[in-house]
Amino acid sequence: MAPIRLTESFYHRDCLEVAPDLVGKLLMRRLPDGTILQERIAETEAYRGQEDLACHASKGRTPRTELLYRESGVIYVYLCYGMHWLMNVITGEREQPQGVLLRAGAVHNGPAKLTKYLQVDKQFNGDSFLTCPELWIADDGFRPALRTDVRVGIDYAGEYWKNMPWRWIADEK
Repeated sequence: MAPIRLTESFYHRDCLEVAPDLVGKLLMRRLPDGTILQERIAETEAYRGQEDLACHASKGRTPRTELLYRESGVIYVYLCYGMHWLMNVITGEREQPQGVLLRAGAVHNGPAKLTKYLQVDKQFNGDSFLTCPELWIADDGFRPALRTDVRVGIDYAGEYWKNMPWRWIADEK
């Protein structure tokens, strides 16, 4: 099947439903010269609202976290450690901050490697996967087997949140 851009109804669900369903989808990027890059999403992580101490929204509503409160499908890109761009998609209901980190592609095995390959930076922050002509997610019907694990790099969130199995990975077996 030819890849079809995901619609608002796909993202307008809880992040714990969207995150596993994103694994296997195609992340598409149109460069300024018209070249299309694509990478199959191989790993995602869910971040669920103010109660999730690993979620940026856990510290309250700030200019940095404002996008988490927007409509589903919005692209949330932020700088990590002052050097790596990480890309997320907002999910669920407006004003209910949650999203999914696009953690790895099938080839580029880390969130920073993925954004570097796709040439994604802050210029996409606040845009939408629903309408952006340069960056979108598409479904070509591929459905990988999945496994779950704990999220990575969130020791600061405490044992309870650190041990949530909210990371979904394409199982290569």
